[in-house]
Amino acid sequence: MTVPDRTVPEGTAPAVGFVHEGLFYRDADDLLAGTVPFVEAGLAAGEPVLVAMPGANLRRVRAAVGGTERVRWADMTEAGRNPGRIIPWVLQAFADRHPGRRVRIIGEPIWAGRSEVEYPACAQHEAMINAAFAGRAATILCPYDVAALDDAALADACVTHPVLVDRAGRRPSPDYAPAEVVARYNAPLPAPAEPAAALDYQVDTLSDVRRFVADHATAAGLAADRVADLQIAVSELATNSVAHGGGRGVLHVWRTVAHLVCELRDHGWLTDPMAGRVNPAADGVGGRGLVIVHALCDLVRLHTSPAGTTVRLYMRRTS
Repeated sequence: MTVPDRTVPEGTAPAVGFVHEGLFYRDADDLLAGTVPFVEAGLAAGEPVLVAMPGANLRRVRAAVGGTERVRWADMTEAGRNPGRIIPWVLQAFADRHPGRRVRIIGEPIWAGRSEVEYPACAQHEAMINAAFAGRAATILCPYDVAALDDAALADACVTHPVLVDRAGRRPSPDYAPAEVVARYNAPLPAPAEPAAALDYQVDTLSDVRRFVADHATAAGLAADRVADLQIAVSELATNSVAHGGGRGVLHVWRTVAHLVCELRDHGWLTDPMAGRVNPAADGVGGRGLVIVHALCDLVRLHTSPAGTTVRLYMRRTS
């Protein structure tokens, strides 16, 4: 992919409605040229500012800005370890703390250290921001390292961001089509390479699910609090299977080098692609289960179709 050669220094965007920009940078100087003026413009306008980036970049921007207490700083490797939790628990949570005010956010959810299994959820996240923040007074800038990321990730950035910023300037993306990315990565999940234990469940065996998960999570070396988190997440999904997925489902559990993985399959069809990715309205009934699942797990992958739904939950086995 060709990226032109000069980052615009002003780092500003029209404060009208929701603005979602993808910033392509080549090195640390490029990154600072595109982000520091963005932060400073927000502070000058009296806008609450959040910067959520992976550690090294977070430290660079914070040092350049001066580490001001007027900016909220978050390490995206922790706050956004599960891409599915970024919108409700990081971006929306920040915006909701400032009702009636325009907010300005830098969010870098995709970096070279992201794994292949994480990336589809990252791309979907970037696409879903557009629907999640439609009509809200917010400006979100998403940096992309063109020297470290592959062409596929950069091409996806052009599809998920209506505005692109690079050394050539700021321009509308001719490829903008976020729903296409959401649909493309809603693909069947590959079969696990590792042996898996299985448990069928229905309404009268839901209590078996908690014991099954606890046994496997403990044997995999998860800490007690993480075992409890996983029990809550799996129980929530199994209960949804019974209520909305045909009355039953099957749970598979296996280990990889890095994770314990729990997979739930049922015959339900999750027709709302935003389910779990946004906080429901305060007066809404239901809709919080998947949001909680995203908060508790290190990664959530999902495939849904009229034939049924598969959800995979990943919990790190190592710190």
